[in-house]
Parts: sequence; C-alpha cells; structure tokens
Amino acid sequence: MKPPLVSGAETIKALKRAGWRVVGQRGSHVKLHRESDENTLIVPLHDELSRWTLKGILADAGLPVEDFIRLL
Repeated sequence: MKPPLVSGAETIKALKRAGWRVVGQRGSHVKLHRESDENTLIVPLHDELSRWTLKGILADAGLPVEDFIRLL
C-alpha cells in the first residue's frame, strides 16, 4: 500500500497518537522520540511530504502504512 500524501504537521500528530513525543526542533525539522524505542525520528515541516520520505519515517518508527492511515 502506498503512503498517503500528508503534511509534516499531520504526520507529527499521527506519530504523537502512536506514542512519540516532540523533543526538539531545528529550523523546519522536528525531532521525535519514544521511551520504548531507541530511534529518534526527524520529520520535516513541509506542506507535503514525498511518499519516499514518509515511507522512510514510518520504517524508522516501525509503523506499517495501514496503521499510520488509521492514526490520521
């Protein structure tokens, strides 16, 4: 399944629902972290994320596309 076309802000809201929290921001890039995870996610605050970028973020988060769509 293809990732949807969403903004960086929409992506961050969905990731927060999945247990991630914002820990910092530098320019237009937001850093998220989850206690149960060693990974740190970086999400650009673009109006529309490319599907390739979103797919990489979801892979790092261990979140299938179907679950991400439900969180939106």
